[in-house]
Amino acid sequence: MKTAGLLLIVVGAIMLVWTGFSFTKKEKVLDIGPLEVSADKKETVNWPPYIGAILVVGGIAVVAMSRRRA
Repeated sequence: MKTAGLLLIVVGAIMLVWTGFSFTKKEKVLDIGPLEVSADKKETVNWPPYIGAILVVGGIAVVAMSRRRA
């Protein structure tokens, strides 16, 4: 349980600092027989910082509970 708690703390801290990422994917625009046209489309994935805070608090709670049982 302690390892899971530490993992939650680390992931939560990363999510607090790094609030999203973006990537580029190729999208087929036109496909007529041998002719194929594609375009790059930029996609963005974002999450609110409070989710990282929730993970940090949850990780601290898991670590605290594992220390009480030991």
